[in-house]
Amino acid sequence: MPIAVYTLGVAVFALGTAEFMLSGLLPEIARDMDVTIPQAGLLISAFAIGMVVGAPLLAVATLRLPRRTTLITLISVFGLGQIMGALAPSYEILFASRVIAALACAGFWAVGAAVAIAMVDLGQRARAMAVMIGGLSVANVLGVPAGAFLGETLGWRSAFWAVAVSSAIALVGVVMLIPRIPLPEQKPQLRRELAIYKDRAVWLQIALIALAAGGVFCTFSYLAPLLTDVAGLDSHWVPWVLGLFGVGALIGTAVGGRIADAHLFGVMFSGIAASTVFLGAFALFAGSAVAVVALSFLLGFSAFYTAPALNARMFNLAGAAPTLAGATTTAAFNLGNTGGPWLGGTVIDAGFGFRSPAWAGAAMTVTALLTAYAALRLQRSRGGDGVSRSRKVAGSTAADAAGGAAVEVRS
Repeated sequence: MPIAVYTLGVAVFALGTAEFMLSGLLPEIARDMDVTIPQAGLLISAFAIGMVVGAPLLAVATLRLPRRTTLITLISVFGLGQIMGALAPSYEILFASRVIAALACAGFWAVGAAVAIAMVDLGQRARAMAVMIGGLSVANVLGVPAGAFLGETLGWRSAFWAVAVSSAIALVGVVMLIPRIPLPEQKPQLRRELAIYKDRAVWLQIALIALAAGGVFCTFSYLAPLLTDVAGLDSHWVPWVLGLFGVGALIGTAVGGRIADAHLFGVMFSGIAASTVFLGAFALFAGSAVAVVALSFLLGFSAFYTAPALNARMFNLAGAAPTLAGATTTAAFNLGNTGGPWLGGTVIDAGFGFRSPAWAGAAMTVTALLTAYAALRLQRSRGGDGVSRSRKVAGSTAADAAGGAAVEVRS
């Protein structure tokens, strides 16, 4: 695996920390900015929505720009967004900083994923995506708890400064280690790239990703009150259990990444089915602290075990449009990360208690399994090659660019 792919994983660590760290900083931000905790919580929603909108928007806007230059620009803007947040004198400016950072984060994810895919052989796509997703897993293990610790000891602004420093380190890595990715001789055409959205298989994969991610984060977003109010744990256990979820995610990413290239549907079915079982167990055994702690690790494992396969299959379907494939995958995951917590909050507000998000999440993952079955049937009806009609229609423009990049990296 080229070292440049691991460099992208380091950058994703900074991106992931910024995305999730506010869950441990909301009370401090609310007090400092003189807003309510729900208003402070909108800063999380702002980031997620920015990711959904920004991924395809920036993918299209940067389609004909050099990949390496685009990555350098986006990680720089992301770092500036963290500095803007750290210095924000008002809630409105802090909100704006989150939107700016989210747009840059979404663009980096989309372009970075396409670059990672371009630098490896076809049979290593899931492993390459596992390295990038591993950066997100490490962010959950180390970055998010560290942000909460900094916020508690040095103030919430220190967490923003820490992510800004991490972004600067990632910028140095991108400048020094990411090779020049040659553009194809025939410049990418927007109409040709957008042809992937004419394919039912692509839309099924979008729905599958959103449902699988949403089911897990429907429960994960409300894990803290489940631990304290239902399982009876003290609040100081919450960061440790969240970290345990991250450890499971890191191991799951590594295992899934090694298996998924050869067994894409096998990993998707087994991982989503396991998440469904674990979510149901959460609801049934939420009163047992030991069970909830163990299930947190297992849910992290199953969710991220599935992620490399979900990512890699989108690139297989949209091979002629790798940047839009990365953008679409990013948007789909964030649709789930937005819709799942919303559904969980809705059932809690309806009076069903803190166990109810687990049941709602299980319903989403069951729907994801049905969607995966529909996708498999569609693939078999096309001959089982896993290549979408849009890829065949669109041609090999981006694939040629990927091949050129791979030759450059390995030479």
